Amino acid sequence: MKPPEELRSHQWYGTDGLRSFSHRARTRQLGYLPEEHLGKPVIAILNTWSDINPCHVHLRDRAQAVKRGVWQAGGFPLEFPVSTLSETFQKPTPMLYRNLLSMETEELLRSYPVDGAVLLGGCDKTTPALLMGAASADLPTVFVPAGPMLPGHWRNEVLGSGTDMWKYWDDKRAGLIGDCEMAELESGLARSPGHCMTMGTASTLTAAAEALGVTMPGASAIPAVDSGHDRMAAASGLRIVELVHRDLKLSQLLTADAYEDAVATVLALGGSTNAVIHLIAMAGRSGVRLTLDDFDRIARTVPVLANLRPGGQYLMEDFHFAGGLPAFLAQLSDVLHLDRPTVAHDTLREQLANAVVHNSEVIRPREKPLADEGGVAVLRGNICPDGAVIKHIAAEPHLLRHTGPAVVFDDYRQMQRTINDPALGITADHVLVLRNSGPLGGPGMPEYGMLPIPDHLLKQGVRDMVRISDARMSGTSYGTCVLHVAPESYVGGPLALVRTGDLITLDVEARSLHLDVTDEELERRREAWTPPPARYGRGYGALYSEQITQADTGCDFAFLAREGKVPDPYAG
Repeated sequence: MKPPEELRSHQWYGTDGLRSFSHRARTRQLGYLPEEHLGKPVIAILNTWSDINPCHVHLRDRAQAVKRGVWQAGGFPLEFPVSTLSETFQKPTPMLYRNLLSMETEELLRSYPVDGAVLLGGCDKTTPALLMGAASADLPTVFVPAGPMLPGHWRNEVLGSGTDMWKYWDDKRAGLIGDCEMAELESGLARSPGHCMTMGTASTLTAAAEALGVTMPGASAIPAVDSGHDRMAAASGLRIVELVHRDLKLSQLLTADAYEDAVATVLALGGSTNAVIHLIAMAGRSGVRLTLDDFDRIARTVPVLANLRPGGQYLMEDFHFAGGLPAFLAQLSDVLHLDRPTVAHDTLREQLANAVVHNSEVIRPREKPLADEGGVAVLRGNICPDGAVIKHIAAEPHLLRHTGPAVVFDDYRQMQRTINDPALGITADHVLVLRNSGPLGGPGMPEYGMLPIPDHLLKQGVRDMVRISDARMSGTSYGTCVLHVAPESYVGGPLALVRTGDLITLDVEARSLHLDVTDEELERRREAWTPPPARYGRGYGALYSEQITQADTGCDFAFLAREGKVPDPYAG
């Protein structure tokens, strides 16, 4: 056990100076006895709970379970409310605010008398934001995933949030169902607290957190309302006190090997394309260089083994009961770095030793994969010299090699107004192109990338087309959507130069995306291009615009991503 005088919080509470006296007096003002906290590890519980975040509405209760564990282990818990990033409600996109939450996380942990941290999150941007900030602060840390919601139900169908929303919305636009059915779906799609129960961005990122070794084993798949989720939260509280005594900092867990394993996990899960941006940013905060090429390289070494929507059949509750992530990772043990530590065990090997798959349809064996290669491919070409991504396992196979004429939309609102205009003459062979939707152009790189199929094509039975943008798309969505085109059009990337009628060729096997226009013509168009006006004149948006990096480097703020030491505050 670490002596009290070696705790970080000691400089606030344990010295003989005026400041330490003041800190103790103010802690009495809070109602705490000296024996409740003096000489004990102080644990910050960072809680992203909010009344308007359905993914996290239960985290107020989970914080109490964490506190219970901390107290039982001899620590002193303090709950800190931090920004809630609701994928459902926050506009223009919570991606605009991911880095703000990461800054809040880092500075809270650094500026208060904290020895370790438990992070409560799970909705898409909260997982990377919390871990990015915690990585920069570098204290002993445990992450508590919010957990997936219960499966949806409608009549005799099991629904997956997000995935089935897109499906039935297209059915409504095609005239296959009406307002009565949609009203029923509205009440059956999301039945409990928790994040999306498909392998969307939330489940992908919490699985990545578990693969990185910063959660309790199996934590990422436990349904939010399962009593096991409460027990996991309490176990996390117990564990963080032990980690403080061992001085096991986050930097000892978030190594290059851990990030490679997280990438392999995401790809073998058929996870969200959003994980590419977030893991690159997280790795950067850990001093690890992770690139698009690493994703493409690892994708060729792992099969897709998770039969989960949107690319498969089942939902997260099925995955949990099939053995969860420990059982899944055990199927990938030959490609993982098994001798690295986790918050729960000395090695990942030890953590996976007794993992068993209970349903081989949900977690497929290596000899029966859902796909032979990882679920995300990285594309390059004269439209995307710095790269683009596609979740090809969620695309119609016949579109994975396709040439068609472009139909270009300059922004999302224009697309909404005109997508169904008969004058555009859109056919199933066309390539829909959306620009000015990237990190700066969006602003915030919204999930606009799953461009809608025009109504007249839906009525003909068309359910997929090639779509290209510098935006992101929901991890719960599907279709032949090329995303994260870099550099983005708003800063003059080649996507800004595409014109309606230009032929575009997508070839996923060749990892290629090509605009059939000569270099000379592209140069003429570039000379005629004029930069758009700035989105923000002041405020956080102006800071964001000045500092945001492009998708291929993680969309972090340049001043946060760069190397450099930050001193601990002087508390005396």
